[in-house]
Amino acid sequence: MKNAINRKGFIGIATAFAAALAAGSSGAEQAAEAAFRGNAIRFFVNPLSYEVLKDGKVLVPATEIDVCLDGKSLAGNAALCGVSAPAAGGGTVVTPIYKKGEISLSRQEKVADFGDFAVRMVAREDGVAYRFELKRAGAVTCEKADLTVPKGARCWFNRTPRTSLGCEETVPEFADAAALETDGTKAFYLPFAYSAEGKTVAVTETGLHDYPAWNFGDVAATGAGMRLSSLFAKYPRKEHHVTNANGWRDRKAVDRGGRWVCVDETEDFIAKAPAPRALPWRVFVLADSPAKLCEADMSYALATPPEEGADFSWVKPGKVAWDWWNAFDNKGDPQGCTTQTYERFIDFAARTGVEYVIFDEGWSAKLDIWKYSPVVDVPHLVDYANSKGVGIILWMAWAQVCGEEEKVAEHFSKLGAKGFKVDFMDRADAKVAAFLERFAASCAKHRMVVDYHGAYRPVGLHRKYPNVLNYEGIHGLECMKFYRNEDMMGNDVAAFFLRMTAGPMDYTPGAMDNYRICGYRGNNVNPGSMGTRCRQMAMMALYEAPLQMLCDSPTKYERNMECFSFMAKTPVVWDATVGLGGSPETFAAAARRAKDGSWYAAGISNREARDFAFRADFLDAGEWKAEIFRDAEGSDAEPTKYVHETRSVKRGEELAFRMAPGGGFIVRFSK
Repeated sequence: MKNAINRKGFIGIATAFAAALAAGSSGAEQAAEAAFRGNAIRFFVNPLSYEVLKDGKVLVPATEIDVCLDGKSLAGNAALCGVSAPAAGGGTVVTPIYKKGEISLSRQEKVADFGDFAVRMVAREDGVAYRFELKRAGAVTCEKADLTVPKGARCWFNRTPRTSLGCEETVPEFADAAALETDGTKAFYLPFAYSAEGKTVAVTETGLHDYPAWNFGDVAATGAGMRLSSLFAKYPRKEHHVTNANGWRDRKAVDRGGRWVCVDETEDFIAKAPAPRALPWRVFVLADSPAKLCEADMSYALATPPEEGADFSWVKPGKVAWDWWNAFDNKGDPQGCTTQTYERFIDFAARTGVEYVIFDEGWSAKLDIWKYSPVVDVPHLVDYANSKGVGIILWMAWAQVCGEEEKVAEHFSKLGAKGFKVDFMDRADAKVAAFLERFAASCAKHRMVVDYHGAYRPVGLHRKYPNVLNYEGIHGLECMKFYRNEDMMGNDVAAFFLRMTAGPMDYTPGAMDNYRICGYRGNNVNPGSMGTRCRQMAMMALYEAPLQMLCDSPTKYERNMECFSFMAKTPVVWDATVGLGGSPETFAAAARRAKDGSWYAAGISNREARDFAFRADFLDAGEWKAEIFRDAEGSDAEPTKYVHETRSVKRGEELAFRMAPGGGFIVRFSK
């Protein structure tokens, strides 16, 4: 049935639908549509399904959805009771720890009521979304949240082992929709993006609470394209703690603590619903080009806001001097992990304006946070750092804190530490999601910031708890200590469009030893990066990370202060973000406005040399000073070579750059 719906979607769809039923219509009848400025999501019944459109073009063909509650399908016998249109959202919300200073909440909503459940759909200028809202308690046996990729689409994605459902180990892949396949051992990790009909789609989720992360598993051809079946981890029934005794592969079970909490047995459901609840938003970011994905606010705008009256003004984003990647100032691990080394890091941070120092693995004894290493005087170091205006962040494996979240946050807050880096969750089930939120709440209570390393991508929690500053879920620079021959150049570019669409990422840039592509000679004590020096510098502004790790050692930074000083002063939160160009398979470039009114523009290329030019249309009128770091001639052979220069620039003036293979550039515009 075709209802005559205007593009704003404001007519009485429920009335039209009821009339169609009375007339005996058959097939998939349209139930509701939410539309806003060319973006639309439509829902149908018999069977319950959705489709996504932009400017009249179908970007997600009709795809069935369902939820099984206590083993029974909700959609199978669904009868539409009515469609309501809540008041259109509007206004703005201030976002102090984000890529913009404020975001628009303008949108249109429609709610299709089916009695025991409802489907709420939202259309915004940057995309559309839907979610199930359950009206009764029960166990969510499964959710069918499939995606149909249209024929002819070009797809960009990460695949990950189904046993972990994280993307730390994998680099992005590119394929035409018809070539998508699976061997049953890997999953498509979200965000999943593609180009179709001249438009760009990025699929992700937000508003996740006590629920497993959304991914895709099996692939099947349909008449409309390729259907990706949703994949959710089952709810754990039995778990045990595990540590590694003599190397990563030598693992043994322990009663408590350790490094991992492994699942032995699972329930026959994916999440509990002890009361009526809303499931996570299934989000479709829609853009006219890949470059504009970085401007979208869908995930943040639809995420659960902080509780009314909650005060997060104390949260301090910033840079972090990191110890582990550079093997404790290149002294080696564990011999470099000492009180004296940490005093050196603290002094360096205080002298250069770096806000935090992290104590990574080694400050506590044998993965036991309640016992300090005999060679690391943690209480002294925390006091020493605080006296110099430097905050200490403590690393821990989640197996050491789960079940004791409040105790851990209270104890180390009283000690004077400023936050935690929590690692090795390596799971994506509902119990992990509940832990992440529970610990975030405990840390907020005691004014502690959090970096969730070893976790999946952001799913909206950082809006409800702005003290959660970073998530990993990325094949970051730390992998250069382990993986030598992978395409980090392509990985870094694609991550800007894929992983970063979900939110901030703990990539940890800033290497000073820079190697030619396929010429890497770094090691665990002296690691480095592939690609040019300017590429590492560009990531400081290109990548979102309110807690931005400076991965290299004080010693190497002191030898390269011209570059380091610029990186250390680059902001970590922004007032505006503008996509400048690129795609997951070529290069990435964006501009961001800092809180002080200055602008930064940065770009990185994949393995190919590339010419790129942009107009500084984002600047205000008047003269601007442009401080530029760009690849020098010959930096493909000597990647540490760069050009540092300044020039005068006006609004709309063109700046052109030649990026070396694996190269980049960064510019700071100031009045």
